[in-house]
Amino acid sequence: MCPTASAPQGDLLFLLDSSASVSHYEFSRVREFVGQLVATMPFRPGALRASLVHVGSRPHTEFTFDQYSSGQDIQDAIRVAPQRMGDTNTGLALAYAKEQLFAEEAGARPGVPKVLVWVTDGGSSDPVGPPMQELKDLGVTIFIVSTGRGNLLELLAAASAPAEKHLHFVDVDDLPIIAQELRGSITVTKPPLDAMQPQQLHASEILSNGFRLSWPPLLTADSGYYVLELVPSGKLVTTRRQQLPGNATSWTWTDLSPDTDYEVSLLPESNVHLLRPQHVRVRTLQEEAGPERIIISHARPRSLRGGSLESVEVPAGQNSTTIQGLTPCTTYLVTVTAAFRSGRQRALSAKACTASGERTRVPQSWRPEAGPRKP
Repeated sequence: MCPTASAPQGDLLFLLDSSASVSHYEFSRVREFVGQLVATMPFRPGALRASLVHVGSRPHTEFTFDQYSSGQDIQDAIRVAPQRMGDTNTGLALAYAKEQLFAEEAGARPGVPKVLVWVTDGGSSDPVGPPMQELKDLGVTIFIVSTGRGNLLELLAAASAPAEKHLHFVDVDDLPIIAQELRGSITVTKPPLDAMQPQQLHASEILSNGFRLSWPPLLTADSGYYVLELVPSGKLVTTRRQQLPGNATSWTWTDLSPDTDYEVSLLPESNVHLLRPQHVRVRTLQEEAGPERIIISHARPRSLRGGSLESVEVPAGQNSTTIQGLTPCTTYLVTVTAAFRSGRQRALSAKACTASGERTRVPQSWRPEAGPRKP
């Protein structure tokens, strides 16, 4: 059966930390979470397909995109996937994941959306920035679920924008809390998060000052080139143009005006055959002033369901504070929430462990304007 125009379509790759830095219990919980995540996704040939790759000393493919055609088969394969152990060579695994996402021998399909869901305890033995940027440059949408105390700035840079929809910090026992939201972010039919929608010229990572464009490979490096045109709707402004090689499949426009409609045209210039231009209208997000107030809350992760959440409010311009009265040698889930005048909130959560002394400080690497999401 062919998918309908609104059916999710694409290649979805799960990258799981299967190294020795993850306990067997934690890996089993992550495995259950991924199984729950895919349970109601519409997998079928010609539509949405999935692959699973392990992070270890060397990357390992559990199953390829074309190995299973039903959601039940994928769930069964996830349920019995063994932990691989070894070092946490995430950068190596990301480079391998790029090959899997675009290699036809791994079942990947040209011209369909590509999504990577990386579930990690936050640590890596090798750099993740360069290979992650290569994936994003190729148009891959990156979702990150961190169950540990990873480098917040590194994960912020690695996730697709906006970070509050693509980056989640959550204790391993509370992973089910985000399953429905994450599933919706992957398969939702409304922009800017239509990561798995069938695409021609397609806009994603929409911010107040820019957005990313992606399109299927219509040309090759030696068969022609593309011209992108950008103009604000209804405004007498000089059209911005960008010429790109024939093997390009994405481009990011920056320095745009907030809350503005833009008309975008993709003109494939082929020396082999005639290709029609593609068009899309994109509206940038509203630019919102800084938050009115900052709320910092903390709780022991396993006690979140018990309601023992404590909070403190600090001035909006303050970027650090000290939380008193915590228990030594204890892991806390700390959430920094930026509250805006409009009533909208953006939040960032991370786990932190107190030392053997009497107090600890909130990590200073959070940025309210970046806004990763509270799980």
